[in-house]
Amino acid sequence: MGHPFPLREIARQAGLSEATVDRVLNGRGGVRESTAQEVRRAIADLDRQRTQVRLVGRTFMIDIVMQAPERFTTAVRSALEAELPSLHPAVLRSRFHFRETGPAGELVATLDRIARRGSQGVILKAPDVPEVTAAVGRLVATGIPVVTLVTDLPASARLAYVGIDDRAAGATAAYLVGQWLGDRPGNVLTSLSSGFFRNEEEREMGFRGVMRARHPQRALVEIVGGQGLDATQYDLVRGALERDPRIRAVYSIGGGNIAALRAFADLKRTCEVFVAHDLDQDNTRLLREHRLSAVLHHDLRHDVREACHTVMRAHGALPPAGPLLPSAIQVVTPYNMPPRAAAG
Repeated sequence: MGHPFPLREIARQAGLSEATVDRVLNGRGGVRESTAQEVRRAIADLDRQRTQVRLVGRTFMIDIVMQAPERFTTAVRSALEAELPSLHPAVLRSRFHFRETGPAGELVATLDRIARRGSQGVILKAPDVPEVTAAVGRLVATGIPVVTLVTDLPASARLAYVGIDDRAAGATAAYLVGQWLGDRPGNVLTSLSSGFFRNEEEREMGFRGVMRARHPQRALVEIVGGQGLDATQYDLVRGALERDPRIRAVYSIGGGNIAALRAFADLKRTCEVFVAHDLDQDNTRLLREHRLSAVLHHDLRHDVREACHTVMRAHGALPPAGPLLPSAIQVVTPYNMPPRAAAG
């Protein structure tokens, strides 16, 4: 039973004699299982208390760098603010660097400024392009841990990725679309905000793989480049609908769903099934109005908390933990919306 604590300290915490604790720790027998459990609980309590002592008075300044539509960055900011109390007794301060679109060079310039100025950690959502990967390497070389959030940069020096298994999410979307369309004819529109975000690419591969295996008769019509913004998404969706009168369903990987539904309405076309990602403000309203069939959602607060804990572990403020597991994928319909979203 590995531990860093003196025998006397464990005995005092457990309310047992040092001799009893010594027998438990060295497996000498002659001790009831309930007593052994008390010793294990005492060690766990001491470890938690030691962690709390390490955190008291610690302030962590982190930078949140994201390229995403405003509705998503707003959700991230809200999730972080809601999780701040759970990080006590440590204090977390954050600087936000948000943008909806733009050349990779601007994002790289932001990361390089952070490297020069200093930070205790960067939480990053960025396109998977070589110049961003190189900028992450420069951050890590200065001792700044980088955690990717929602979309990964697997070839970079980032410390960890926090988010869902995107290929599984895409496969789930294909399963739902196929089940709900049933025997009705029709093609499926898939929409990516950009061709450079790893999470969108993985979702599309998962979706396409299941559709080809289970529904090979359905054509998939792909549009790319709307950046998840309504202003650009409308023209892309409308153009696809005008070119293909058989489109009857949508898998929206990158957002811009209000514009997509408006394009269907303006052309007097029916969207039989519409599966989207993330319960942001727009999707919450659309789902409540039954204009979306389902939203594939994950707990953003959980993800932000895990990202912050990963940064804190990098500084030795929390004990080591095992590999991060993918976040749970929730299939949300108008009838099982989380309480906060349903009441919003």
